[in-house]
Amino acid sequence: MSHSTEEPSWTLVAQLQSVEIRRYAPVIQARTPMDDESRSSTGFRTLADYIFGGNVQRQSIAMTAPVEETLSDTGAYMAFTMPSEYSMEDRPEPSDNLVTLHEVPARTMAVVQFSGWAREAVVEEQTRILLDTVAANGWVAVGTPSLNQYNPPWTPPWKRRNEVMVQVREAAMEGNLAKPPFGRITTEL
Repeated sequence: MSHSTEEPSWTLVAQLQSVEIRRYAPVIQARTPMDDESRSSTGFRTLADYIFGGNVQRQSIAMTAPVEETLSDTGAYMAFTMPSEYSMEDRPEPSDNLVTLHEVPARTMAVVQFSGWAREAVVEEQTRILLDTVAANGWVAVGTPSLNQYNPPWTPPWKRRNEVMVQVREAAMEGNLAKPPFGRITTEL
């Protein structure tokens, strides 16, 4: 993605070694399920078709970053964030029933960033670092971690930006919050 590619807006809440705690603004995501071996490429093609005019209005939608992929075998999905100019009322309607639109409320996320190819072993190691750091610093991981990739496939590995993130809340607030809108508490993959 270029520097002009829109990304979800966030503010830094805390820095915990290599992990950032960020507060994200609400967004709308276009999602598609991923439940087979070719899940990443199939999911990407389905969502790309939607934003490149494969919708009821045949309207092209700007690509944003990152491309989000949940790190779960059950209920896994890939998501594109809609540009901030869209609301749920004026976004193009998907033509493909595998594409669904979701309002994602403001949320607090723990994030670890890394470069290179997002190979399975690297993602697993970064997820472990993320979850261990969160737990050791008074935060509770909520939901399923996700892999977020910011660059097109032709970007050289040393210039690639990847992040593993998980929704969190402060451990001191554990009893004061309702169950999050998605996922389960995850301590390992």
